[in-house]
Amino acid sequence: MGGPVLFGVRHLSPAAAFHLRRALDAHQPELVLVEGPSDLNDQMKWLCHPETQFPAAILAYTQTPPVRTILYPFAEYSPEIQAILWAHEHQVPCRFMDLPSSVFLAFQTAEAERALESQEADGEEEPEEDRSNTTEAVYRRLEELTGQDHDTFWERHFEQLEEDYQAAANTFGRELRASVADVPRSAAETLVREAFMKRCIQEGVEGGISPEKIFCVCGAFHVAGLEENAPMTDGELAALPAVESAVTLMPYSYYRLSTRSGYGAGNRAPAYFELLWEAMNGKGLVQAPYLYLTRLAAAHRKAGNLVSAAEVIEGVRLAQVLAGMRGSRYPVLADLRDAAVTTMGHGHFSELALAAADTEIGTRIGSLPEGVSRTSIQEDFYRQLKALRLEKFRTAQTQRLELDLREKLNVKSEQAALMDLRRSFFLHRLRVLGVHFGQLLPSRQEGANWGEYWDLRWTPEAEIEIVESALLGDTVEGAAAFALKERGEESTSIAQAASIFEDAFLCGMPEAAAHALAVLQSLSVDAAALADVAETASRLSLVVRYGDLRRFNAAPVVPLVKQLYLRACFTLEDACICDVQAAPAVIRAMDQLNLLQLSHEFLEEDRWLELLAEVSDRDDLNTRCSGFAMAILLERGKADEGLLAREVARRLSPGVPADLGAGWFEGLAGKNRYALIARLSLWRHLDDYLSTLDDEAFRRALVFLRRAFSDFTPSEKNDIAENLGEIWGVNPQQAAELLMNDTTEVEQAVLDSLSDFDFDDI
Repeated sequence: MGGPVLFGVRHLSPAAAFHLRRALDAHQPELVLVEGPSDLNDQMKWLCHPETQFPAAILAYTQTPPVRTILYPFAEYSPEIQAILWAHEHQVPCRFMDLPSSVFLAFQTAEAERALESQEADGEEEPEEDRSNTTEAVYRRLEELTGQDHDTFWERHFEQLEEDYQAAANTFGRELRASVADVPRSAAETLVREAFMKRCIQEGVEGGISPEKIFCVCGAFHVAGLEENAPMTDGELAALPAVESAVTLMPYSYYRLSTRSGYGAGNRAPAYFELLWEAMNGKGLVQAPYLYLTRLAAAHRKAGNLVSAAEVIEGVRLAQVLAGMRGSRYPVLADLRDAAVTTMGHGHFSELALAAADTEIGTRIGSLPEGVSRTSIQEDFYRQLKALRLEKFRTAQTQRLELDLREKLNVKSEQAALMDLRRSFFLHRLRVLGVHFGQLLPSRQEGANWGEYWDLRWTPEAEIEIVESALLGDTVEGAAAFALKERGEESTSIAQAASIFEDAFLCGMPEAAAHALAVLQSLSVDAAALADVAETASRLSLVVRYGDLRRFNAAPVVPLVKQLYLRACFTLEDACICDVQAAPAVIRAMDQLNLLQLSHEFLEEDRWLELLAEVSDRDDLNTRCSGFAMAILLERGKADEGLLAREVARRLSPGVPADLGAGWFEGLAGKNRYALIARLSLWRHLDDYLSTLDDEAFRRALVFLRRAFSDFTPSEKNDIAENLGEIWGVNPQQAAELLMNDTTEVEQAVLDSLSDFDFDDI
């Protein structure tokens, strides 16, 4: 009875939590100390709040950029949480006893700076540390000796202990500690942490509490250190580094808890471990197989599969037999899964994969009471989530949200009338901040802009990203405005500035948009590549095409769109004097400019059509660009059959180098493929042209034609094959079947040889 009670635990262990509460009942301590940052004590009241639902996590973060964070996640079955709850229920003082989070963050910052310096050192490589005797190495060796992974080993030998758990866990931690010689920095941090914990114990004694009435909950690895090491002195405490930091409590998820996080606190099956906790506090572990297999069967049925009661009963019996064969009193997760695969999955785990994920990992997300300590931007986020009726989307499962941005005229309030537009602004602001709560999907509309489609899914990472945004502003809108302003100050091209302007427009932030437009206008004075001009004009066009749908005055944008359109028209021909590598960017710009002109009546159509005709006709330009210009003219109905026949005859003639002719056809095939497929004369010209080529020229042409047809769908290729059958005078369907067959080994070898084609002389 001469010292404090040291109860070693494994983080997120149901058995540790269960036996810990029994030990607390037996010892009736006057002070409970829990491993955790000592500057987080004010968060305990929220952890004990009746409206708090686990999992939850304490997040500590630096208040200066770059933001660094440390997470301390808890589940209901965490031994630390059960110790805190026990102390709260019995009105016993409870405190965290590990180093302050500000110190941990200082360690993290120093480590990052050291790694950066090592990378920047000229030719210097940091010597690799010997990791052959670390904790991870010992676990691997244990797996080799036992033939089972460490989680299964722990569950079989520790989670099922009914007596002497404390002694067994402490012994395991002590033996593990004796077996490892961790890397120097990690070992040094461990010693510093344990010295600080010992100091907290000493402070409790100096406060008038008998040592034997102090109950310490820590990782089993630290028990020996707390028994043997000396407390931290005042001088050592003063020498600890620290950074300015803040703390918040946040909801967590079982999905995130299922992976190793932070200091290795994760476990692989949170929902299953919650099930064990439920069984331990009910009829005992004998109940666990029934709970697991019935829930697995229910999840499997929910997915549309048939599972009988007999299969569940047989699964329980088989799991019990497997447990006996493998040396444990009760089945563990590995036994239960093997039994389920045999009785319900017909020998294939793939049949049960979805049900197993639901039963073992789960989709639970914690929640916190109103008023919990949060950053101001978190408060704003949750306030808007509620006001915009998006709370139901704060789940671990992806949900689709379809927005209609048009004003609803059949409602009374303006807020309700513009609800979807306000939702759009909110989601776009989060996107600008890099908060991955919503993913914008491509529009399914043609010729209309009122529909917007999102996939929404909440993750703890999204919460962390919100907290990190606190450095930019107190609200989501304020932080997004600052982020856009920073991007504007760093812009060096009109395309970058146009991207910022578009984001500000989509966020419903006219002041930020005006600032971005001013930056864009100043940058547009300088020369810019055609691709940048076309990209910028396309982004600005989006703003104009929306009209007043997003409550934005687009009038100042129109003159700039006209200016960029004219500049692109003046530079297009010169841009088409390019090589094979540059041609795709020019073609994309041509496509954007064509859509731009079609979208706005205030842009001169005649100028654009004359320019396309010139590019199509010239022989000194990149032939792929010329072919694409002809494709646009055909699509717009400005080129007749006669013109196309003349161009085909001219471009695909024996006197034209094969790569130039095939490149022109590749450009022609870049748009309106069905219209091309319907023109039988085109395929007759192509067939005649290829028939005149010698072997070497044919190989050159094949390189380009193979690339041209690579994006064609199987249906389009089948239609082309039928055209060729008609040209060759054979049954079109039979020709299509023959041409669409898989390539032979000889044919594939020929195609593979094209990968080594020498382009140096092109």
